[in-house]
Amino acid sequence: MALDMRSAAGLSLAAMPIRALLAAAVLLLAGGCTREERGPVRITAIGAPPSIANPNLASLDPPSALLLEATAQGLVRFDAAGEIEPALAQSWIVSDDGLRYTFRIRRTQWIGGGRVTAEQVVGRLRATLTAASRNPLKPILGLVREIEPMTDEVLEITLRAPRANFLELLAQPELAILTGSRGTGPYAPAPQPDGSILLNLPAGDDEEEEAIEPPIALRGARASHAVARFMAGGADLVTGGTAGDLPIARAAAPPAAAVRFDPVGGLFGVVFQGERGVLAAPAVRRALAMTVDREGIVAALGVPGLGVRATLLPPGLEEVPGPAAPDWGGAPLAVRRPEAARIIAAATSAEPVPLRLRVAMPEGPGYRLVFAYLRRDWRAVGVEAERVAPDADADLRFVDSVAPATMAAWYLRSFTCERVRPCSAEADEALAAARETQNVAERRALLAKADRMMTDAVLFVPIAAPVRWSLVSPRLTGFRRNVFGRHAPGELIAGER
Repeated sequence: MALDMRSAAGLSLAAMPIRALLAAAVLLLAGGCTREERGPVRITAIGAPPSIANPNLASLDPPSALLLEATAQGLVRFDAAGEIEPALAQSWIVSDDGLRYTFRIRRTQWIGGGRVTAEQVVGRLRATLTAASRNPLKPILGLVREIEPMTDEVLEITLRAPRANFLELLAQPELAILTGSRGTGPYAPAPQPDGSILLNLPAGDDEEEEAIEPPIALRGARASHAVARFMAGGADLVTGGTAGDLPIARAAAPPAAAVRFDPVGGLFGVVFQGERGVLAAPAVRRALAMTVDREGIVAALGVPGLGVRATLLPPGLEEVPGPAAPDWGGAPLAVRRPEAARIIAAATSAEPVPLRLRVAMPEGPGYRLVFAYLRRDWRAVGVEAERVAPDADADLRFVDSVAPATMAAWYLRSFTCERVRPCSAEADEALAAARETQNVAERRALLAKADRMMTDAVLFVPIAAPVRWSLVSPRLTGFRRNVFGRHAPGELIAGER
């Protein structure tokens, strides 16, 4: 069946207006932009103008996440390669049993004045776990048993059971340490009249000593404006790109070396919303999952190294190295499609019209392309799909989320009964037991059990790993791809630290 170009929007059909928009924006910006090798490092992150937002109250888009990383460091942070290094905590000790993390914080000040104490840091971390918190890391942070100040400069975090990758969570901007709208740096923000924010490192003890690193000029912009700014020489880095806006970058035809893809893990697919009608039957959900042409979608996205995924968990996680595969995983699409069509026909035989599904999708030409494939694939088995807004009432919702840590529990806890319907109560019980057990082998077995139950229940239709891209100028010699897609400002130019 041919791809329905009305919903694909091409991309060849969509590329013409995108290219026209980019060309106009480049001409507009080119007059005042040159790609200088000195002066501020100019970063344009895709999203709204950056602001110091409280992650417990609102989600962070790329500009605000980058601003928090720069001005409200956590206890630890990621270096350019995605490895953990000290930040607000100058050192830490992990107990032999892996349950207690003892952090010594630096003698430092809040931006604007006032000494930082361990009690303040503890209060901030505890707030993430409260009932009112909307922090996206809250579900996985249930692994924390206690957070206590020990002295003015020492605090201790006690876990329910050992977690090898716990520090990866603490390095995320959602766990930035701030009071009100003030953090501890390392950069100090200075809002500019044009909506950008200039980030400066404070001088050393000698007032005449200059900061070693150049300042950062950070702004947020729509993807088309961000790409146009880079092409006109007005940005050294564009970051925060997703599969949704990748066609916009491609339409601008940047140098091949400028386009960088982070090898991130996470969720990229559709999750069921409720158990209305025939979707209450796992067999129908299975039919929808098995008929998706993942190879076609991945080929259309054209991202180097991106592979298809039919499992909820990615392969290679330490806790569950072999994810549960669906029972149809080894069958070719030509075999799966007729079986899916029979299942759908049997489930809807009493209905006078074809099964219709509403799919909540984000905006963006890349997401429209993905939906076009889904609609084509489901139409082939007798199902009609309609794309609706992300916040609209829907039967399925598209998920594009980067994993904050290499933890199997993050993936699995995205589909507990507290968060989605349909769900598996038995899988939730296995996850609860896995959280509490001190036995590593038992924990792995329980996580694998939960994975198998959720896979059999068909709660999620995986397609691939998420796509995260950046445009990088030759000036940024320190830029490194990493599995978290995080690029700290101070790491962008090698040798200037």
